[in-house]
Amino acid sequence: MAVGPTTRRRQLGADLRRLRELKGLTLEEAGARVGISKATLSRYETKEGTVKWPAVDALCREYGATDEERLALVDLAKGAKIQGWWRSLADPIPESMNLMLTLEDEVVREDHYACMYVPGLLQTRAYAEAVHRASEVQCGEREVQHMVDIRMKRQELLEREEPPHIWCVIDEAALRRQVGGLEVMRDQLSHLLAISQRPHVTVQVLPFTRGAHAAAVGSFAVLRGQAPELDVVYVDLLGGGLFMEKPQELNRYCLAFQYLSAQALDLKSSNELIERISKEIQ
Repeated sequence: MAVGPTTRRRQLGADLRRLRELKGLTLEEAGARVGISKATLSRYETKEGTVKWPAVDALCREYGATDEERLALVDLAKGAKIQGWWRSLADPIPESMNLMLTLEDEVVREDHYACMYVPGLLQTRAYAEAVHRASEVQCGEREVQHMVDIRMKRQELLEREEPPHIWCVIDEAALRRQVGGLEVMRDQLSHLLAISQRPHVTVQVLPFTRGAHAAAVGSFAVLRGQAPELDVVYVDLLGGGLFMEKPQELNRYCLAFQYLSAQALDLKSSNELIERISKEIQ
């Protein structure tokens, strides 16, 4: 299975390009100053492949970076190959999940629009099990439990000392779809209400009464990094997902999320609707 670039590697590439452009140097000019080819420097900046930290140190000095910036980028270069906890798992994981975990490792904010299910980061274990059994009908129980274990592990990012902000706009249909049976749904909605009280979690509901909206095509998430250059859109597809990072794609989905959030109920009204739906489950 191919491994996508780590978050550290993506950050390093974006910062090197930013510093070079601030200095007003071309790839060829900058590379010549530190003794590396234009192609090598281009690869450094495009977030792919290995990097040599002495070259990064030399580039930072040529670009006039502060000592703090230089040391931070050298540290990024030294840690660019470090993979997250999921790389040591005995069982393989889907390629799209590997990249999702890589991006989420250092994400600062996630904007989710969910039209089918409650977003994975806010799911209970029983609800997640029911989702995986329904989505992967040919998977055995061991594989289902493996994928659910990963989802539960993902949720630990909510417990970090400085957790990312998770903003979810959930279609009313996802809250009324009885995944796993009545008891599972009641527990899921109760969990959703509880977790929405955390300061770094925002939950809005997009009610049926809003009619047609900006994301009728399906669920998506905007994963935001420490710099805009690291933002990525994830779109749910049958059998996996699609990641997009071109500016026009990012702009389209960021605008769609803003529109959806504006159409959705405010936080108090969203909680009231979730409570009402929960009481209706008999």
